Amino acid sequence: MEIRVLGCSGAEFPGHNPPGFMVNGKILLDAGSVTTVLTEKEQFRIRNIFITHAHLDHVLGIPFLADNLIVRKGNYHVNIMGIRSSIKTVRRSLLNNAIWPDFTVIPSPQDAVLTLLELKEGRPVIMEACTCTVTPVRVNHSVPAVGYLVEDGTGGTLFYTGDTGPTNGTWEKLRKKHINALIIEVSFPNRMQEMAIVTGHLTAGLLREELAKLGYLPERIYVTHPKPQYLETIRKELSVLRIRNLRLLKDGETIRV
Repeated sequence: MEIRVLGCSGAEFPGHNPPGFMVNGKILLDAGSVTTVLTEKEQFRIRNIFITHAHLDHVLGIPFLADNLIVRKGNYHVNIMGIRSSIKTVRRSLLNNAIWPDFTVIPSPQDAVLTLLELKEGRPVIMEACTCTVTPVRVNHSVPAVGYLVEDGTGGTLFYTGDTGPTNGTWEKLRKKHINALIIEVSFPNRMQEMAIVTGHLTAGLLREELAKLGYLPERIYVTHPKPQYLETIRKELSVLRIRNLRLLKDGETIRV
């Protein structure tokens, strides 16, 4: 399984892209960075986008991708998938003909560029195009949110948390899974732990506690979503943990599971 990191920052900031991960060149996990990173041809290959939640930094690229597809005037259709609350928010607050045109009915309701599809927690979706299965797993954020368990046919397993604060239920559901790669957020430095918890995020110290709940260390642990203003502090605090195979992700890199 190949994961291309389009963006892994916890903010829109010069030199830093919001979250977006392309799996096997076919599907996206979150869409904070799409049109600002991908070439035109790469954008046209996207058929399915899984959103963890509807906060702007995770859905920002969807309106602009739809606009690019409609201008191209080809037979392009993209499924936007997420849990019910996320899909309702995108429909009500983003593609609402006020903030942005409703591309779920353009150019026509029968042939729309975008289709919004509701997922159920714990129910896997088989993605034949990228030969993998994607399962939404509830996480703990300030709005209803899920992470995604991605399993390919060769034993590769990835779990991407999206945005999450401390949680017990997530790790209970994943404890029996062998996770090869974990992409997990750390947004704030340790001194801002209270802020992290209130807003549904993690610090390096909280990350250590979450990994203990899982009961084992995944083979590789990648940290995403740091606030750029605190990046170097977070980097130092992660190094103090001395956890093997743990490191910060970088925009533009490709990892393989």
